[in-house]
Amino acid sequence: MSNHSTSMDVELDTVPLGRTGTTVSELAFGTWRFGRENAEGDLEIGEQRAYELLSAYEDAGGFYIDTADVYGGGKSERWIGNWLSDRDREDFVIASKIYWPTREDDPNGRGLSRKHLRRQIDEILERLGTDYVDLLYIHRWDDDTPAREFMRTLDEFVRDGKVNYLGTSTLAPNAWKVAKANEIARQEGYEPFTVAQPRYNLVDREIEGTYVDMCADYGIGICPWSPLGQGFLTGKYERDGEVPEDSTAATERFRENYLTEANFDVLDVLREVADEVDATPATVALAWLQHHPQVTAPLIGARTVEQLEENLGAAEVELTDEQFERLAEAKEGPFEF
Repeated sequence: MSNHSTSMDVELDTVPLGRTGTTVSELAFGTWRFGRENAEGDLEIGEQRAYELLSAYEDAGGFYIDTADVYGGGKSERWIGNWLSDRDREDFVIASKIYWPTREDDPNGRGLSRKHLRRQIDEILERLGTDYVDLLYIHRWDDDTPAREFMRTLDEFVRDGKVNYLGTSTLAPNAWKVAKANEIARQEGYEPFTVAQPRYNLVDREIEGTYVDMCADYGIGICPWSPLGQGFLTGKYERDGEVPEDSTAATERFRENYLTEANFDVLDVLREVADEVDATPATVALAWLQHHPQVTAPLIGARTVEQLEENLGAAEVELTDEQFERLAEAKEGPFEF
């Protein structure tokens, strides 16, 4: 395996955010670990580390920052807002998400009801210290609220200048729900969903086929989360290797979803290509998404600046068409473009 390392000499390129007309960094920075407590009650990323990571991302030319109202119980948005206070807000594209409760014992404190959405958007903006977010995702679909109602409320946010664009997160592979919402938007003259954030990587391929085709038809940009398959695609796991009992990989769900023969076959090909281009498996897995014709900007996350540096190194990895297709075909599925 290659010992290739990266440095902060990386300079991220920019890409169009679907058909919105807005430009974003080719790698988005995800902040879901900011303020998050682990099973022992310790913060995965504390406030000072959060600022260091944001600054390192900025130093590489990054300006596309992704968060959610529920991350760290609001800490993620608040820390991003504090960090932005010393910078020009207009230099950054900020995305947040809305759905999950951030208050206990509030029967109306979750979902996509008009009451919850209107309350939460103001709290999101207050924590971020900004008048608007560039992109607001619905974090989940709400079967208890009519789609026409929440699309109208979200459209009001855009008309009021609180939100520029709308997106959907974690709805794959339910393409019909996104299509339903966008057809309502078309009929009523509402703002449609123009960005999607599904899970997608070399081993999680559930969006291929109908969901990807739907995004292409509606001109929806795809900014996938979990581009490294919860760390599986970093190459740190072996077929017969020991897994620490206190790690995420020790859970039955992780073993069933990732520690499979089919996935290790993908990892074998990923390591081969990584050696060919003198890069790490993680950067090649990210580069595969960057080379993907339907992907806008993968969502990277990191606990340390060193991990962030490695992930940012994906911007320097060049894959041939043959290498891209070899990686795509390493796992059986509906891969077609």
